[in-house]
Amino acid sequence: MASEDADENVNRGTGGPAGTGPAEGSEGAGSAAGGPVDPEVAAAVAAAAAAGPGSGETVRIDSWIWAVRLIKTRSQGAAACRGGHVHVNGERVKPAYSVRVGDEVRLRNEGRERVVIVKRLIRKRVGAPVAVQCYIDNSPPPPPREAIAPVGLRDRGTGRPTKRDRRELERLRGVTPPGFGGGLSGPEGRPRGR
Repeated sequence: MASEDADENVNRGTGGPAGTGPAEGSEGAGSAAGGPVDPEVAAAVAAAAAAGPGSGETVRIDSWIWAVRLIKTRSQGAAACRGGHVHVNGERVKPAYSVRVGDEVRLRNEGRERVVIVKRLIRKRVGAPVAVQCYIDNSPPPPPREAIAPVGLRDRGTGRPTKRDRRELERLRGVTPPGFGGGLSGPEGRPRGR
C-alpha cells in the first residue's frame, strides 16, 4: 500500500511542479509590473515563494491544508484525510496525496465545508495574509450565528444549576434518555412514597 502511494507521488510529481513553476513566476512578475508595490505585500509574496517546494518536489495535501491555515494542526489534517473529510477534484484522498495547482479541495471541518482552488503550493505554514493568496475561496458562506442555537447556556447571574436544571440540560443534549431518572421514578422526578 505504501508503494502504491509512492508510485502515485512519483507519477503525479513529474507533471505537477514542472507545470507550476512558470505559473508562479508569471504571477509574481505580473503583480510587480502592475503598479506600486506595498512593502508588506512584497514581503508576503517573498515569504510564500520561500515556503514553496523546490523544482521537482511535491506537496502533500495534509501539509498544504495546514500551511494555508484551513486546519489548525498537521495531525488534524492527516486525521481529516483518513476520516474522509478531504476531497480533491471530487475524490476522497489519503494524507500523502500530492496536490497540484488548479486542484479543487473540499474540506469539512468544525461543521463547515470549505471549497478552495489551489493557486500556489507551499509547504511551510505562513501568516494569514500570505495564506489567502495561495488559494481561491469558493466556500459557501457560514451559517448565521442566530441559526445555531446554543444548547445549555444559562443567563448570567442565575447561579449554579440545580439537579433538576442539570437533568433538563442533559435531556436537551441527548445525554440522558427521557424518562430515565437515575433511580427516581415519577413523572415529576420525585421518589415514590411507600
